Amino acid sequence: MLYAFIGFQGSMEVFAQDRKPADSLKTVYVFDMKSDIDPRMTRKVKLALEDARDKNAAMIIVHMDTYGGAVTDADEIRTLFLESPTPIHSFIDKDAASAGALISIACDSIYMARGGSIGAATVVMGGTGEAAPDKYQSYMRSIMRSTAEASGRDPRIAEAMVDENIEIEGISKEGEVVTFSVSEAIQHGFCEAEVSSINEIVARNGIENFEIYYYSPSVVEDIIAFFLNPAVSGFLILIIFAGIYFEIQTPGIGFPLAASALAVLLYFIPYYLTGLASNLELVIFVVGIILLAVEIFVVPGFGVFGILGIICVLAGLTMGMLPNEQFDFTFVSSGKLFAALLTVILSAIVATVLIFTLTPKINQWESFSRISLSTTQQKTEGYTSSFYSSEMLGKKGISHTRLMPSGKVLIDDEMYDAYSRGEFIDRGEQIQVISTEGTSLRVKKITG
Repeated sequence: MLYAFIGFQGSMEVFAQDRKPADSLKTVYVFDMKSDIDPRMTRKVKLALEDARDKNAAMIIVHMDTYGGAVTDADEIRTLFLESPTPIHSFIDKDAASAGALISIACDSIYMARGGSIGAATVVMGGTGEAAPDKYQSYMRSIMRSTAEASGRDPRIAEAMVDENIEIEGISKEGEVVTFSVSEAIQHGFCEAEVSSINEIVARNGIENFEIYYYSPSVVEDIIAFFLNPAVSGFLILIIFAGIYFEIQTPGIGFPLAASALAVLLYFIPYYLTGLASNLELVIFVVGIILLAVEIFVVPGFGVFGILGIICVLAGLTMGMLPNEQFDFTFVSSGKLFAALLTVILSAIVATVLIFTLTPKINQWESFSRISLSTTQQKTEGYTSSFYSSEMLGKKGISHTRLMPSGKVLIDDEMYDAYSRGEFIDRGEQIQVISTEGTSLRVKKITG
């Protein structure tokens, strides 16, 4: 999994010949780009560039080995590179394919390790790996071309890295996209030199007295990465469902609802900070909770509101884990989509199983009995709470209001407080008293 970070804890290595005082050292800032190009990588790049600026870095080196990723994020990163006042150099250590090629071309210079390659920037569908529709290819061709022009490289070759129909004499044939080896990239101006280390790049740029800062996760970043783990996300989903259920079963306690709310925050905040979850996912999730509340407290039975509520809750949780653009999953790989769906659905199933398995046992827990009434006061033990005479038992009437499950009933033209056995009873239904204990009559719907 790719992690995104919100802080910096740089580790430093100093390389110098004929060392001068520390205040004359030039800072070389290095960070890796060795995962998919997605919102998490975009955030990492933004924070790395900010930190490099704060450290007054003389140059930035991107240590790259990636097969690409989302076009939108690649475009955002290449824009950051083109606008950077600090020179940025790409060190391709093996691969800079697709989005990686675009980002490398946006750098001031490109260096490649032995066996490296750059190119193959055709946009493909995330689920199938097939070429994306032409509107995506056209967009990729245009930004490859403009990026090459901005960095002083051949725009026609950059465009041919995307479009297999572009034939360039001596470089590519029709039906093939351009992918350069190290020597080919050097020959055609897409690589300055073959190098074997970061130090060699620094030396080639004429910097002798320098210090290198490597991007390194801080404690806060590690915490965020921990909550982005699918296993942890699944556990938080379990708490969300269980907390809501137990709050409904024991209203007024507040602890289950507080636990559920905290789990929601811990689930969405890391994904939101890394750019995976957006306001849309949060709105969908909240709408789902509202629909479920309407189904439970307003509309009897279980129908449209309940089903839509469950769908919205599950959709919000799932989409929050994926780098989609307003329901556009074109560039989301089938593996990531399956993993997100599996995490959410399995967590919901496990939560349901645990709820019905543990609920009967919870009342036996001493800690829980301190905050809830888990015992009954039996008539045989001398307790009585009957508000009505036993003559009311078995009497029939009609529901004056909807019972959900409590409400009003009419018996012999008299109004009484009543509640059902848990089912919803619509207004005007025939009812019968089945218990007179308590301050409300317990009734059932007469069927047949």
